[in-house]
Amino acid sequence: MKKITGAQIRAARALRRWTAEELAGHASVGLSTIRRAESEDGVPPITAANLKVIQMAFEAAGIEFIEANGGGVGVRFKNPT
Repeated sequence: MKKITGAQIRAARALRRWTAEELAGHASVGLSTIRRAESEDGVPPITAANLKVIQMAFEAAGIEFIEANGGGVGVRFKNPT
């Protein structure tokens, strides 16, 4: 699992229209962890375990994280199959 960035977390939260409090609840982490994760554009200054559960919460909610592929990292809704 690639590490996601703070910018991707902010973008994913905007796509889901979740507040920081809602994301904290979905990921079972503290609000301060979400705030710290979103404070950096690059890899957030939080534990790998917390970053993983944040990513998993978004993925369970239909968000896909896009790796840098010449156009930069990003987020989008998963294509329903």
